[in-house]
Amino acid sequence: MATSRRVSRVASLIKREVSLLLMNGIKDDRVGAGMVSVTSVDVSGDLQHVKVFVSIYGTPEAKAETMAGLQSSAGFVRRALGQRIRLRRTPEVRFLEDASLERGDRMIHLLNEIGRDRPEASADDIDIDANAADME
Repeated sequence: MATSRRVSRVASLIKREVSLLLMNGIKDDRVGAGMVSVTSVDVSGDLQHVKVFVSIYGTPEAKAETMAGLQSSAGFVRRALGQRIRLRRTPEVRFLEDASLERGDRMIHLLNEIGRDRPEASADDIDIDANAADME
Protein backbone atom coordinates (compact mmCIF):
# COMPACT_ATOMS: atom_id res chain seq x y z
CA MET A 1 0.00 0.00 0.00
CA ALA A 2 1.38 3.39 -0.97
CA THR A 3 1.54 6.27 1.48
CA SER A 4 -1.06 9.02 1.22
CA ARG A 5 1.63 11.47 0.15
CA ARG A 6 2.69 9.22 -2.72
CA VAL A 7 -0.94 8.64 -3.74
CA SER A 8 -1.57 12.40 -3.87
CA ARG A 9 1.63 12.98 -5.89
CA VAL A 10 0.67 10.26 -8.37
CA ALA A 11 -2.87 11.71 -8.59
CA SER A 12 -1.60 15.19 -9.41
CA LEU A 13 0.83 13.79 -11.98
CA ILE A 14 -1.92 11.74 -13.62
CA LYS A 15 -4.23 14.77 -13.63
CA ARG A 16 -1.60 16.83 -15.43
CA GLU A 17 -0.83 14.11 -17.98
CA VAL A 18 -4.49 13.34 -18.74
CA SER A 19 -5.15 17.08 -19.19
CA LEU A 20 -2.29 17.25 -21.69
CA LEU A 21 -3.61 14.18 -23.48
CA LEU A 22 -7.07 15.75 -23.72
CA MET A 23 -5.58 18.86 -25.30
CA ASN A 24 -3.21 17.15 -27.71
CA GLY A 25 -3.26 13.38 -27.77
CA ILE A 26 -6.70 11.80 -28.07
CA LYS A 27 -7.64 11.39 -31.72
CA ASP A 28 -11.25 10.29 -31.16
CA ASP A 29 -13.55 12.86 -32.80
CA ARG A 30 -16.24 12.27 -30.18
CA VAL A 31 -14.02 13.73 -27.45
CA GLY A 32 -13.97 17.08 -29.24
CA ALA A 33 -17.78 17.33 -29.24
CA GLY A 34 -17.81 19.16 -25.88
CA MET A 35 -15.22 21.19 -24.02
CA VAL A 36 -13.60 18.87 -21.46
CA SER A 37 -11.62 19.73 -18.33
CA VAL A 38 -10.24 17.39 -15.69
CA THR A 39 -11.64 18.46 -12.31
CA SER A 40 -10.06 15.81 -10.08
CA VAL A 41 -8.36 12.44 -10.04
CA ASP A 42 -8.94 9.75 -7.44
CA VAL A 43 -6.20 7.11 -7.16
CA SER A 44 -6.73 3.94 -5.14
CA GLY A 45 -4.36 3.21 -2.25
CA ASP A 46 -2.60 0.45 -4.16
CA LEU A 47 -2.16 2.70 -7.25
CA GLN A 48 -4.01 0.18 -9.43
CA HIS A 49 -7.19 2.13 -10.25
CA VAL A 50 -7.71 5.73 -11.26
CA LYS A 51 -11.00 7.60 -11.50
CA VAL A 52 -10.67 10.70 -13.66
CA PHE A 53 -13.50 13.16 -13.02
CA VAL A 54 -14.17 15.41 -16.00
CA SER A 55 -16.44 18.38 -16.49
CA ILE A 56 -17.95 18.62 -19.95
CA TYR A 57 -19.45 21.84 -21.32
CA GLY A 58 -21.95 21.69 -24.13
CA THR A 59 -25.34 20.35 -25.05
CA PRO A 60 -26.56 17.11 -23.43
CA GLU A 61 -25.99 15.30 -26.74
CA ALA A 62 -22.42 16.59 -26.92
CA LYS A 63 -21.84 15.56 -23.31
CA ALA A 64 -23.05 12.02 -23.96
CA GLU A 65 -20.97 11.77 -27.12
CA THR A 66 -17.88 13.11 -25.36
CA MET A 67 -18.26 10.68 -22.44
CA ALA A 68 -18.60 7.79 -24.90
CA GLY A 69 -15.43 8.94 -26.63
CA LEU A 70 -13.55 9.26 -23.34
CA GLN A 71 -14.64 5.83 -22.16
CA SER A 72 -13.62 4.23 -25.44
CA SER A 73 -10.21 5.93 -25.28
CA ALA A 74 -9.46 4.72 -21.72
CA GLY A 75 -7.10 2.04 -23.06
CA PHE A 76 -5.19 4.61 -25.10
CA VAL A 77 -4.94 6.90 -22.06
CA ARG A 78 -3.69 4.03 -19.91
CA ARG A 79 -1.03 3.12 -22.46
CA ALA A 80 0.06 6.75 -22.78
CA LEU A 81 0.25 7.10 -18.99
CA GLY A 82 2.40 3.97 -18.87
CA GLN A 83 4.84 5.57 -21.30
CA ARG A 84 4.90 8.96 -19.56
CA ILE A 85 4.84 7.98 -15.88
CA ARG A 86 7.27 5.54 -14.32
CA LEU A 87 5.18 3.23 -12.15
CA ARG A 88 5.58 -0.49 -11.51
CA ARG A 89 2.09 -1.10 -12.88
CA THR A 90 0.02 1.25 -14.96
CA PRO A 91 -3.33 1.87 -13.27
CA GLU A 92 -6.70 1.06 -14.82
CA VAL A 93 -8.36 4.31 -15.96
CA ARG A 94 -12.07 5.15 -15.64
CA PHE A 95 -13.64 8.41 -16.74
CA LEU A 96 -16.57 9.78 -14.72
CA GLU A 97 -18.57 12.94 -15.31
CA ASP A 98 -18.34 15.60 -12.60
CA ALA A 99 -21.41 17.85 -12.56
CA SER A 100 -20.43 19.81 -9.44
CA LEU A 101 -19.49 22.94 -11.40
CA GLU A 102 -22.90 22.99 -13.07
CA ARG A 103 -24.65 22.46 -9.72
CA GLY A 104 -22.66 25.32 -8.20
CA ASP A 105 -23.50 27.61 -11.10
CA ARG A 106 -27.17 26.66 -10.78
CA MET A 107 -27.12 27.43 -7.04
CA ILE A 108 -25.58 30.86 -7.62
CA HIS A 109 -28.23 31.57 -10.24
CA LEU A 110 -31.04 30.54 -7.86
CA LEU A 111 -29.62 32.61 -4.99
CA ASN A 112 -29.40 35.66 -7.25
CA GLU A 113 -33.04 35.16 -8.31
CA ILE A 114 -34.10 34.98 -4.68
CA GLY A 115 -32.15 38.16 -3.93
CA ARG A 116 -33.82 40.02 -6.81
CA ASP A 117 -37.30 38.88 -5.75
CA ARG A 118 -36.95 40.21 -2.21
CA PRO A 119 -38.68 43.61 -1.96
CA GLU A 120 -36.55 44.79 0.98
CA ALA A 121 -33.30 44.21 -0.90
CA SER A 122 -31.25 47.38 -0.89
CA ALA A 123 -28.25 48.57 -2.84
CA ASP A 124 -26.06 47.61 0.11
CA ASP A 125 -26.87 43.90 -0.29
CA ILE A 126 -24.08 41.77 -1.66
CA ASP A 127 -24.33 40.34 -5.17
CA ILE A 128 -23.28 36.69 -5.14
CA ASP A 129 -21.92 36.77 -8.71
CA ALA A 130 -19.59 39.63 -7.82
CA ASN A 131 -18.23 37.72 -4.82
CA ALA A 132 -17.82 34.54 -6.84
CA ALA A 133 -15.86 36.42 -9.49
CA ASP A 134 -13.60 37.89 -6.80
CA MET A 135 -12.84 34.43 -5.42
CA GLU A 136 -11.66 33.10 -8.78
